Amino acid sequence: MTERPPFRIKGETGDWEVVMGLEIHAQVASHAKLFSGASTAFGADPNCNVSLVDAAMPGMLPVINKFCVEQAIRTGLGLKAKINTYSRFDRKNYFYPDLPQGYQISQFAHPIVGEGEIDVDVEVPGKEDYAFACRIERLHLEQDAGKSIHDMDPNATYVDLNRSGVALMEIVSKPDIRSPAEAAAYVKKLRAIVIALGTCDGDMEKGNLRADVNVSVCKPGQYEKFRETGDFKHLGTRCELKNMNSYRFIQQAIEYEARRQIEIIEAGGTVDQETRLYDPVKGETRSMRSKEDAHDYRYFPDPDLLPLEFEQAWIEEIRKSLPELPDQKRARFETDYGLSRYDAGVLTSDAEKAVYFEAVAKGRDAKLAANWVTQELFGYLNKEGLELAQSPVSASALGGLIALISDNTISGKIAKDVFARMIAGEGEAAAIVEKHGLKQVTDTGAIEKVVDEIIAANPDQVAKVKDKPQTLGWFVGQVMKASGGKANPQAVNDILKAKLGI
Repeated sequence: MTERPPFRIKGETGDWEVVMGLEIHAQVASHAKLFSGASTAFGADPNCNVSLVDAAMPGMLPVINKFCVEQAIRTGLGLKAKINTYSRFDRKNYFYPDLPQGYQISQFAHPIVGEGEIDVDVEVPGKEDYAFACRIERLHLEQDAGKSIHDMDPNATYVDLNRSGVALMEIVSKPDIRSPAEAAAYVKKLRAIVIALGTCDGDMEKGNLRADVNVSVCKPGQYEKFRETGDFKHLGTRCELKNMNSYRFIQQAIEYEARRQIEIIEAGGTVDQETRLYDPVKGETRSMRSKEDAHDYRYFPDPDLLPLEFEQAWIEEIRKSLPELPDQKRARFETDYGLSRYDAGVLTSDAEKAVYFEAVAKGRDAKLAANWVTQELFGYLNKEGLELAQSPVSASALGGLIALISDNTISGKIAKDVFARMIAGEGEAAAIVEKHGLKQVTDTGAIEKVVDEIIAANPDQVAKVKDKPQTLGWFVGQVMKASGGKANPQAVNDILKAKLGI
């Protein structure tokens, strides 16, 4: 890992830096909504998962879902954050067609989770990886709104309240994120944590985890002054990029938005504080509405809900039930399996990958298993646009292939051919090797015979290799070619060195 590099954008008046804080909305993994018993199942027909509370019928009172509270505490513990034993729900007042109450039940002054911190690993193509610590400001519970549907009628908007009242955790970071790559890496890391905890399924396509990105720009040195003083005057006016649910689009939107703000400032204008949407087709952001401040929402305590108060003993009970988190798992993979930090990070980036790898590596060469999983298997899946769950090669089948490499039944080169046949559906590795006669030749007598023939037929190369031992590879290639790729490469090297006296 290298030191955190600065991210600079060149403008007409010199370099600029970008500063970001993210608000992640993660849907709580719960069968029932935050204040009602209505289902949270995805894909139901419009307005089927709606209770009288969700529809804001007169006289209907919200009742807190204890499990959602527990899930929020569990997430806070996973973020190494302070759990507040006293928290309170407030009404956030604004009008929107899919908000039946005319307000959202949220938390403002007294959130359930306070400050925390996560470590984020950043991969930048063509450069060294690095890590940085991102501070968490708070996590609060709130109810989701419904959904406005604009494409069913050219003259009307329909409203689906199935999502209305679904529990959300809003996880707010400090403005510690300094590049598009860091923003994507932060979302990826937080997603891995909530999935490991089982508090959110992290499905970004369904909108179960989405990000609002607050972007501002400043001149180099200003951010450091902000960190010293805590005074936001050192940073530029922020604009919020709303409802981002793709790592790639997050990076593209930030890049565009930062350059847009720089151009406005350098032209003598001022950046308006507003909420913007990203159009991935045009590759640009567009204004959605002016950005509100807290006072615009007229927060006040919800009179229908008592404050949440619980004992520290309950928090400790939840802490004891926490599963192994990504950072812990990565450290274990490095220690127990002898993997590099990079490989361990790739394999623990989500729970499914980690489970698959451990099944492949069980009782086998772990480093070899890691290479095959991260390079051959993931390379194939990425090329074909497939998820790990869609892999045509199971963990046990890949483990069987690795076992054949380890016991020298086949070479690494032959293994790639066998792997391709496994993908094509020819069956298990052992059956493919037997069917096609792909077993490696380990009989040194047979290999010696091939070596002797090649040495006798190439006296010029023999003379050359004595002066330049690095040309031994030519002989290795000829022997492998003559044996149909079946000769044991190590045996070939050893015999050649002995015969040629190098």
